[in-house]
Amino acid sequence: MSSPDQTLQHAVHRLYDEHHDWLRAWLRKRLDCSESAADLAQDTFVRVLLTRKAFDLREPRAYLSSIARSLLIDRFRRRSLEQAYLETLANLPEPLELSPEARSMLLETLLEIDALLDGLGARTRQIFLMAQLDGLSFVDIARRLGLSVNTVRKHFVRAVAHCLLLIGD
Repeated sequence: MSSPDQTLQHAVHRLYDEHHDWLRAWLRKRLDCSESAADLAQDTFVRVLLTRKAFDLREPRAYLSSIARSLLIDRFRRRSLEQAYLETLANLPEPLELSPEARSMLLETLLEIDALLDGLGARTRQIFLMAQLDGLSFVDIARRLGLSVNTVRKHFVRAVAHCLLLIGD
């Protein structure tokens, strides 16, 4: 192992020893589940290893809590999306049986769509989803949101352009 790798390993080991218990307790307060808190604490340190930024952290707890907060948001977003998917399935008129593989692929696709829309403003995202998922016309969306049809159209075009740019990348 080269010297920079050994230095990184030592820095991460020290960071883990000094702050793992604190981070797990910090996460426990937010998750209300010690097993999930332990898993997320481990994921946080894995992220530190992947970013290779364990050298000379001035505020290690702020850095760790920032990473952990990001992982928490991802976790809550994924759970919210899964819950919405399950509620939608429960409300279908006919029972729909999906194989575990098909369900997994569908959830992955929904997460990818959510990531594509993540860079949009709240109103633009809402308008895009109302048009695409609810099948509402621009006129209907404008009425519901108290906007002009032209404003709705601009937001929708912005959302489509945003998605096309990201898909193109």
